[in-house]
Amino acid sequence: MTLLLTDAEVSAALDAATTVDAMRAALLAAYDGRLVAPPRASAPLGGGRMVLTAGHLTGEWYGYRSYDTFGHPESEQLVVLHDGRTGAVRAVAVGEELGSRRTGALGGVAADVLARSDAETLGVIGSGRQAWTQVWATAAVRPLREVTVFSRSAARREAFAARVRAELGVPARAVGDAAAAVAHRDVVVLATTSPTPVLDAADLAPGTHVNTVGFKQRDRSEFGTDLLAAADVLVTDSPAQACGYVPPMLAAEPPYADRLGDLGAVLAGAAPGRTTADQISLFCSVGLAGTEVFLLDHLVRVGSAVTGSAPA
Repeated sequence: MTLLLTDAEVSAALDAATTVDAMRAALLAAYDGRLVAPPRASAPLGGGRMVLTAGHLTGEWYGYRSYDTFGHPESEQLVVLHDGRTGAVRAVAVGEELGSRRTGALGGVAADVLARSDAETLGVIGSGRQAWTQVWATAAVRPLREVTVFSRSAARREAFAARVRAELGVPARAVGDAAAAVAHRDVVVLATTSPTPVLDAADLAPGTHVNTVGFKQRDRSEFGTDLLAAADVLVTDSPAQACGYVPPMLAAEPPYADRLGDLGAVLAGAAPGRTTADQISLFCSVGLAGTEVFLLDHLVRVGSAVTGSAPA
C-alpha cells in the first residue's frame, strides 16, 4: 500500500538528530555519485510556475518534490517516492514540514562540519519556518548556550525567542537590529525573504560560521559580496544547482566561483573545511535535489512506527 503522510505525521516522526543524520547520508551519497540530483526544473504556466526537484538513489528509489509559485492560500508541496525496482509509488507526503526539516537539517550538517567545535551561541536574522528549522537542527549538533533573533516584526521575533526557550530549552532573546543579533555569535543564520542585504559582514566576529537560506542571486540577495569576500571557507550543498540559477548565484560568479566548494566533499574528507579557529565559513544552502525524497524514504522504512501500517 502507498503511505500518505501529513505534516503532523512528519513532525511526529522526524526529530532533529534523525533528520540531520539522514541529510548527512544524502550529501555523502550525492558526492559518491549514488544520489543522482540534477538542478531543479520549472514550467511557466502564466501567472506562476510549477517547480520540480527530482532525485534517484541508484538501485533503490526515485522520486520528486513539486510546488508552485501562484501564491494561493492553500497551496502545498508534494513529495512522491517510487520504488526503484518496480516503479510503484511507495509514499506521498503533502505539506511543508518535510521540505522545511530537510532544509534545516542540511544547515545542521553544515554547522556540524564547519562551525568551531566549541560553538555555543547562535544569531538568527529571520523568524519564519526556515529560520526555525535552522535553529532546531543546529541545536542538535552543538550545545547552544544562547540564541539571539532579529526580524522586522517585533512581535514575531519575540514569539520566535519564546518558542526556542519553550521547545528547545535554550535561552533566547529578541534584539532590535541585525548587528545585535550577529555580534559575538559563533554561528549565524540568515533566513529571510529580503531581496537586499540584511547583514554587514563587518559585524561578524572572527571564527563565525554562517548559514544563508534566502535569496542569493545577482539581482536579489539577503547578503552582499562583502560576506563572500570575508568567507575563508565557502561551500554549497549542490554545486550543480548553484551554477543553474538565472540570474546567476552570487557565489557562483567570479571571483568567488573558483572558491565555491561542495559540502559533501568536505563531509567526505576529500576537501578542506575550517582549518583555523578564526576563519569565517559560509554555507550557501541551495537545496540539494532528491533530499526530500531521501527523507521520505527514511520515513517509509520506519513507516509502521508512523502510521501503524507496513511499508509497501
